[in-house]
Amino acid sequence: MGNGFHVYNCKGGIIMGKYTEDARELLALVGGKENVAAVTHCMTRMRFVLGDPKKADVPKIEAMKVVKGSFTQAGQFQVIIGNTVADFYNDFVAVSGLEGVSKDAVKSAATANQNVLQRAVAVVAEIFAPLIPAIITGGLILGFRNCIDQLYLFENGTKTLVEISQFWMGMDKFLWLIGEAVFHMLPVGICWSVTKKMGTTQMLGIVLGLTLVSGQLLNAYAVAGTPPDQIPVWDFGSFSIHMIGYQAQVLPAILAALTLVFLEKFFRRITPQVVSMIVVPFCSLVLAVIAAHFVLGPIGWAIGSAISSVVYSGITGSFQVVFAAVFGFIYAPLVITGLHHMTNAIDLQLIADYHGTMLWPMIALSNIAQGSAVLGMIYLQRKNAAAQEVNVPACVSCYLGVTEPAIFGVNLKYYFPFLCGMTGSACAAVLCVSMGTTANAIGVGGLPGILSIQPTFMLSFAMSAAIAIAVPFILTVIVGMKRGVGAVPAVDAAATEAEQAAEMMSPDVVPESEREMTAFLDGQVIPLSEVGDGVFSEGIVGPGVAIIPTNDVLYSPVSARVTVTMDDSRHAVGLSLSNGMEILLHVGLDTVAMQGDGFEYLVEKDAFVKRGDPLIRFDRAKIAAAGYRDVTMCIITAPGEAQNIAYHTGMDAKAGETVVITAE
Repeated sequence: MGNGFHVYNCKGGIIMGKYTEDARELLALVGGKENVAAVTHCMTRMRFVLGDPKKADVPKIEAMKVVKGSFTQAGQFQVIIGNTVADFYNDFVAVSGLEGVSKDAVKSAATANQNVLQRAVAVVAEIFAPLIPAIITGGLILGFRNCIDQLYLFENGTKTLVEISQFWMGMDKFLWLIGEAVFHMLPVGICWSVTKKMGTTQMLGIVLGLTLVSGQLLNAYAVAGTPPDQIPVWDFGSFSIHMIGYQAQVLPAILAALTLVFLEKFFRRITPQVVSMIVVPFCSLVLAVIAAHFVLGPIGWAIGSAISSVVYSGITGSFQVVFAAVFGFIYAPLVITGLHHMTNAIDLQLIADYHGTMLWPMIALSNIAQGSAVLGMIYLQRKNAAAQEVNVPACVSCYLGVTEPAIFGVNLKYYFPFLCGMTGSACAAVLCVSMGTTANAIGVGGLPGILSIQPTFMLSFAMSAAIAIAVPFILTVIVGMKRGVGAVPAVDAAATEAEQAAEMMSPDVVPESEREMTAFLDGQVIPLSEVGDGVFSEGIVGPGVAIIPTNDVLYSPVSARVTVTMDDSRHAVGLSLSNGMEILLHVGLDTVAMQGDGFEYLVEKDAFVKRGDPLIRFDRAKIAAAGYRDVTMCIITAPGEAQNIAYHTGMDAKAGETVVITAE
């Protein structure tokens, strides 16, 4: 029965499964049955909602051989098992006597573990999460435009590239088409995202957003420079309303969209079904637009401006050094709690009000500082091959702006690197703010964050980044050496000897069909570190490659047996090769939440497939509409007898033809 076999007694009762003892141990370490409010699993992780999360003995859980890591997110305690999690889950349910629930039920139960502030932050995070790719893209475009239209690098430093080239002048104007769509039209995306999050009609949200940025209105950026008597109005006779747009405004859009959601749910509840198609959208949208322009817009603008004014005063006022030191020091802990998502709204409001943000550069520096702490661990553990498998990808991803692998996978594991990173971040933030470093937009964090910085401040950001690299690295190395972190544990040395012995005994010839794995999709092949997911990017589940697809059918990269399927979500499949290698093919990031909508298995469990056989058909449009990415991973969860496995990336691949993984 696959990896999750059971032994039965003569009366038909289950005596023991493969993971029974591990499941029993995990149950005890999470605080026992009475501490588990709900449990389910996805393709690689056990997901718990615990009555008292403090009862979970995290160090002992992560020390279990079957566990590859753990973390807490959105009220859920998640334990990474790998692609055998379904079998582990079955044994866990058998041992614990707990009834599994749906992922939505777990998510709902997890809300009980959150206070009011955490719930509010979670809502804000879920609103902005689908918008982040567009915001990052807009930030990079504005950063590139900075380089070509504001850097005076030509004719003895008197002209920009745009001023000496008609081509680049045209390109500069063309790119603003995208930049304007991302930032000026931001309320449209916010209104759509709110309605999507709340489960109401998304098209009504889009229309509401469009009414906030309509060309009929005075552009929000022009309001400050327009005399009050020249601002256009809607004249209703007895009263008038200013015709003001809310380009780039965050709070007016959120308030308007939440009002639309409330109205739609209200009218849907009281309206007879026979006329609901007409009454509900009409009444909801008209009243929401009226409320947005008559009341909510001005109130939201005032609140947003007040918040940005307070933050701006802190950054530029007499105590700016203190503000910078505190913010730089606490930003990484904010990432752990999820409160860092609030800074997105503040950054965007600062950009709208002051045409730039001094907050975002400090965030990028915090990313760099945590990555530099991991760099210190890389130096300290340079003789520890097992540790480097986690350290190196975590450091790279952190320098590129994805901090979770570094924070959860390395720095919090030892604690002192995390504190060293916080200290270095504070030092860098002080210099950054003291020199007035300002970003034009939110962009990629980490080292690429310099692309979002206004050209006149790029040097000051580079100097601050140098501090964010040097201070955490030096502090981590000094503290680590005092604690003896660099020593290779005896168990690792023994494991190395065992591995060497196993290599000597392994067969010299690997079947030709298992020496190469071909592309499982058409598209661009990228390393896992660029996927942008804390678990896959860090290599916790295993090494591998990913493809950004241009087609919608997943193919087998090698001849194998189908050992794992997910009947409810249908977004992933596990394969087992004759040489003992096990691989996981996972379509998209967080697509398990789609509950199988848009996914179709083209193969059954336990079937044998050849290289190039179709496995899963998926709807790329539905994945995008749901706010997820369709980047697809091929993970080697167990190498079996394969040796010298190499991963080939950075190319466009053709499914069934382009070799992406080789082994001996």
